[in-house]
Amino acid sequence: MANQVIKKDGSKELFEEEKIKQSIRAAAQEAGLEAAEQEDLAEKVITSIKEELVEREEITSLELRDKILGELDLLAPEVSASWRDYELSKEK
Repeated sequence: MANQVIKKDGSKELFEEEKIKQSIRAAAQEAGLEAAEQEDLAEKVITSIKEELVEREEITSLELRDKILGELDLLAPEVSASWRDYELSKEK
């Protein structure tokens, strides 16, 4: 499985499952999901992502983001919208 994430600046860091789950939980909370729903969604998304990456050693942060948002679009569109809103607010 991909164990390295290549950041925008070219640096690499370890793939951190918990970091991804925290981001999903935060977006889910912002979208109004209850704690149990947040956790369930985070688990579903991370499981799907890990299955897709089983044959890879590395993934770019942008590719990882797109995979996460793709799963959220399917499972909880309101959460992916919350995630995107947060990203837009950071750009300002």
